[in-house]
Amino acid sequence: MESETPTTEVKSKSQIKRELHLLHDLGKQLVALSDSRLRTLGLTDPLHTAITDARRFKRGALKRQLQYIAGLMREVDAAAVQQALDGFHRPQQQEVEALHEVEAWRDALLAGNDALLDELVRRFQHVDRQHLRQLVRNANREQKSNKPPKSARALFRELSALRSEKRNP
Repeated sequence: MESETPTTEVKSKSQIKRELHLLHDLGKQLVALSDSRLRTLGLTDPLHTAITDARRFKRGALKRQLQYIAGLMREVDAAAVQQALDGFHRPQQQEVEALHEVEAWRDALLAGNDALLDELVRRFQHVDRQHLRQLVRNANREQKSNKPPKSARALFRELSALRSEKRNP
C-alpha cells in the first residue's frame, strides 16, 4: 500500500507573478491612503515606513519602492488589508448608490410613472403629492421649451431630502 504524503501545491511562475501584481496594486492603494487611515490598518513597522517613504519618491524610485512594498506585503495578510481598504470605500459607494436611486426616481417621474409617485407617497407619509406633481409638470414644460432645468433640479433636491430622511428616521 502506498503511503499518503501531503502534497504541497506548487505554484506556477505565472501564478506567482499574478499574486505579486496584486500585492503591487495593493501597495499603490496603501501609498495613496492618508496617514490616519494607514495607522488603523495595523501594518508592520517596516511596511508602514516603506509606505510613508514611497510618498516622497517619483518615477523609477517609486517603482522600486512599490516592488519593495509588494515584497513586504507577502508577510502580511493581504486579504485582510484589502478588506479594510474596501471598508474605507464603502460609505462613498453607498452615497453614489443613493444618488443613482434618486436620479432613477426623478427620471421615472418625469417619464410619467404615476405608480412610483404612489409608492413614494406610501413610503413617506409626509410627502406632498401635489408639490411633486407640480415640479414634474414644470420640469416637463421647461424641457419642451428648451429652458434651463430649474424644476428638475428642485425635484431632485426634494427626492434627495426624502431619501435622506429614510436613512435617518
